[in-house]
Amino acid sequence: MDDATSPSALALIDDVRTALAGATPAAGAGPLLAAASLIEERLAAGTLPLDDVAAAIAHLRDAAYLRRAHRLRDYVGGTDDTAMERRFDALAQAVINVTQDAPNLSFDAARARLELTRYAAVFTAHPVFALANPVYERLAALASRADTPDWPAFATHRRAAPPTLEEEFRLASEAILRARSALDRLNTAILEKARARWPSQWDQLTPRPIIVTSWVGYDTDGRTDIHWWDTLRMRLRMKLMHLERLLAQIGDRHGIDHLRSQIESAITAVRTQIDACPDRADPTAVAAFAATLIDLRDQAIPSVDCLRSAFGTAIEAAEDSAKMGLLVARAGFVAHGMAAAHTHVRLNATQLHNVARQRLAITDNPADQSRRRGLLSAINAALDEVAPVPVDFGMLLGEQATAARLMMTVAQITKHVDTTTPLRFLIAETESGFTLLCALWLARLFGIADHQIEISPLFETPEALEHGERLIEEALHSPHWRAYLRRTGKLCLQFGYSDSGRYVGQLAATNLVERLRLKTRDLLRKHGMAAVQVILFDTHGESIGRGAHPFSLADRLDYLSPQRPRALFAQSGIAIREESAFQGGDGYLLFGTQKLADATIATIAEHVFSTSVADTDPVYDEPDFSADFFATIAMGMTGLVADPGYAALLGAFGPSLIDKSGSRPSARQSDFGGPVRITHPSQLRAIPNNAILHQLGWCANTLQGLGAAVERHPDTFESFRSSSARFRHALDFATHAVSHSDPAVLRAMISLLDPNMWLDRASAEASPARRDARLQIMNGVERIGFAASTQSMFRRVQADHLALRTAWPDAPHMAEDEIILHALRLGLIERIWMLAAEIPYFTPRGSLTRDILMTTILCLDLPTALADVDQIFPDAAFSELDIDFHEPHGPRQSGRAYAREHETLFQPMARMFALVREISTGVMHAVGAFG
Repeated sequence: MDDATSPSALALIDDVRTALAGATPAAGAGPLLAAASLIEERLAAGTLPLDDVAAAIAHLRDAAYLRRAHRLRDYVGGTDDTAMERRFDALAQAVINVTQDAPNLSFDAARARLELTRYAAVFTAHPVFALANPVYERLAALASRADTPDWPAFATHRRAAPPTLEEEFRLASEAILRARSALDRLNTAILEKARARWPSQWDQLTPRPIIVTSWVGYDTDGRTDIHWWDTLRMRLRMKLMHLERLLAQIGDRHGIDHLRSQIESAITAVRTQIDACPDRADPTAVAAFAATLIDLRDQAIPSVDCLRSAFGTAIEAAEDSAKMGLLVARAGFVAHGMAAAHTHVRLNATQLHNVARQRLAITDNPADQSRRRGLLSAINAALDEVAPVPVDFGMLLGEQATAARLMMTVAQITKHVDTTTPLRFLIAETESGFTLLCALWLARLFGIADHQIEISPLFETPEALEHGERLIEEALHSPHWRAYLRRTGKLCLQFGYSDSGRYVGQLAATNLVERLRLKTRDLLRKHGMAAVQVILFDTHGESIGRGAHPFSLADRLDYLSPQRPRALFAQSGIAIREESAFQGGDGYLLFGTQKLADATIATIAEHVFSTSVADTDPVYDEPDFSADFFATIAMGMTGLVADPGYAALLGAFGPSLIDKSGSRPSARQSDFGGPVRITHPSQLRAIPNNAILHQLGWCANTLQGLGAAVERHPDTFESFRSSSARFRHALDFATHAVSHSDPAVLRAMISLLDPNMWLDRASAEASPARRDARLQIMNGVERIGFAASTQSMFRRVQADHLALRTAWPDAPHMAEDEIILHALRLGLIERIWMLAAEIPYFTPRGSLTRDILMTTILCLDLPTALADVDQIFPDAAFSELDIDFHEPHGPRQSGRAYAREHETLFQPMARMFALVREISTGVMHAVGAFG
C-alpha cells in the first residue's frame, strides 16, 4: 500500500521545511520558532486544519518507523533464512573443527568447551514499553521481510495505557520462547557437526554455550506492584512453559513413554500449584497454596536430575532419525533448569542494610568510611555464628522487611520449585563489601545452600564505578565470601549503564566499567581465586542513552566485551561469562519474530566463539591519553548534572513529552499543589531521563564533555579515530547522538520558558486578545522561573558542542525530517498555551487556582489540567431534572452548560496534546529506541 498522506499535509511539511531553510546548528533557534509560530498562527486563524497537522505528523512518524525497521534488520546481520542457515552451519563447523587453538580437538575437550555457558541473554522489564504492542509486532515483522514493505497504517503508535505486570510477563515470555527456539537451532547445528566428527560419542553431548534469563516478575527494585505471591506465580508459570515446551519437543516418539508420562504428570501438578497461588495476603489461601505446592513438589519435578535417567533411556531406545530431536530437547532442558529461563531477583542495597540493622543491631551507615572496618568485622562475626532457621509461608506472610521477604521467597523457590539451578540475587546501588556479606548471611540464615544463589552487586553509581575494586576486595578479605565463591565457582558482577551514563556520560561510563573489570581480574589473581568464573552482566539497553552500540549487534557485543580484556582474562586462566540485558519493548524487538531471534542468537554465538586475537590498540597501549580523555568527559557531564538549569530543563515539561512506559513513576511525587518540580536529575529515573533528552533534541548524556575532551587533545583525537578500533566504537555513540541532537532545537525549547520572548511577541502583536494571551504566558513562565538557569545551562552545552564541531567538522547533523517533527511540536505547544490563556477565570477550588492551572498547562501536564477543568467547567446535561419534584416547575436549562469551552478550548487542547506525544513516537523511531 502506498503512502496515502493528503496533499495538504505534505504541503504543510514543505511549508515548515521552507521556514527552516538555512537552519544550521550555529543559526540559533530562530528558524524553529519561526516555523512554530507559522503553525500556531494558521491554527488560530482556522486556515490550517488540525487534521492536516495530524496527517503530517503521521507521515513523518511512519517514514521514521520504516527506516527503523530497515535498521533493525541490518542490526542483526539480516534475516534471510538461507543466509541464516549458512551462518549456523559455518558457526557449528568452526566450533567443532577448531583449527587455531585446538586442531586435534578431542571429544572430551569439545564437550568441556560446549557445556560451559559463555553468554546469557537477560530479559528485563525496564520502563521501555513505549509503543502499542501491535506497533512493536508490526515493526518486527517489517524487519523480518526482505521485500519492500507496505506503508504502515496505524492511527497512533501510542499505548492506550501503561503496561501491567502481567503484560510485561507475557511479552517477555513470548520473546524468551523465540530465543529458546533459536538456541535449539544453534544446538542442532552443533550436534550435527558433532555426529559427523564423533559418531559413537556425539549423543553424550549436551551443549549449552548460551542460555536465557529473566527478571520479569522478580525485580522488586523501586517497584511496589510485585508481591511475593506474584513472583512465585510467575516463577511457576515459567516452569510450566518449560515443561509444556519440552512435551511438544519430544512428541510421540518410540521409547519415550516413561519420559512423556513424567512430564505430563509434572504439567498437571504445576498447573494445580499455579491455580492455588494466592493473589493477596490471605492466611487461609496462603496455607492452602503451601499445602498444594509442597504436596505436589515431587510430582512437579523439582530438579532436572529427576529426568536425566528417563532422557538417557529414551535416547538409547530412539532410532537414529529421532535421536537428534531428543538431544536438542535435553540440551535446552538441562541448560535452563526447571524454567523456560533462569531467574534473577533484584532489590536495593539499602533494604539489606535495614535487615542487618533490625536482626543484627548493626546500625552504622555503610557509606561512612570511618565505620567500614567495624561493619565488616560485625558481619563476619555474624557469619561465623549463623544457624539456619526454617522458613515456611506463615513466616513469609508475616515478614515486613523487604530484603528478608525476598530472600524467604528465594528459599521457597529453591526448596519447592527448582532445587538445583542457581538463582541470581542482584543488589542495586551496592557500594560496600558489607552489602554482599549481608546477603550471604541472610541466605544462610534462611537455609539457602551456597550453590543455589548467585549474589551479585550492581555497579551503577559514579562512586561504585570509580571505587568498585575496593568493594570487591572488602568482600574477598572475608573467609566466608572466599569460601562461598569457591563453592559456587563464580563471581557475579553487574554493571548499569543508564544510571552511570546519565551521571558521568555514556562514553566515560563504559571506560570505567572496563577498568573495573580488569581490576577485578587483578584482585582474583592476588587472592588466589583465578579458578572462579567471572560473570559480567551488562544491563545496558537498546539505545545510545542506555549503552548499547547503535549500529550493529556484533559491534555492540564487541564494544561491551572487547578482545583485549577477554584475552587478558584468558591469559590469567580466568573464565568469563558475558551477560547482557534486552530491555522491555525495545529489547524484545531483537526476538520479535523467529527470524530476528535466530539472527540475534547467531550473532551472539559468533561473538562468544570468536578466536581472533586482539590487535595492538592505542587505547590500551597509550593509557594516559585514554584516562585523561574519558575523565574530561566525566567532568563535563558531572558539571552539567550539577547545573540547576539542567534539572530545570528536564523537569519543566520534559516528563510530559513522553507517555508512561512502565509501572514505576518517572519522578518523585509532590506533597503540595501544582506540578512536581525536579531540582536534581536524580529525582528522575534513568530511562525517562534519557528519553526526555531525546525529545528535547539533545543527547547530553552521550555528548556533554566530549567537546572539552577533544579540545584538550585535538591531534591525538584525530589519530585515535583512524588507528583505534576501540576508540572508533566509542565514537559511534557520539556519531549517533549528534545525529539526533541540534542546539537549535534545544534553544527553541528553552526559549519557550523565556518571559522576554513572550513579552517581545506580545509587543509585536496587533490583536488585543492575542496580546493578552501572550502576556498571560509571559507571567506564567515568569512564575515557573526557569529562564535564567536554563539559558545559563545552554551556554555550557553550546560551548562544549562548538569545541566538538571545531575538532570534528564532518560530524553528522540532525536529519531535516526530525527537525520538522520538533518544529511541529513547538507549534502545537504554543497553540495549547494560547488556548489555555482563554480559559475563563474561576473561584479557587481548594488549593487549585487559575494560576496553578495555568502553571500545570505550561508544564504540559495536560491530563491533570483537563481533569481539573472537567470538574470546574462540567460538560453534561442532567436528564434527571425532568423528574417530578412535587411542585409546579419552571423552565429547565437544557443542554450543556460549558459546551463552548469544551468545543473551542478543552477538546482541541486534548487533541493537540495527543499529537505532541505522537510526535514523541516519531522522534523515538528516528533515534531507534526509547530512553
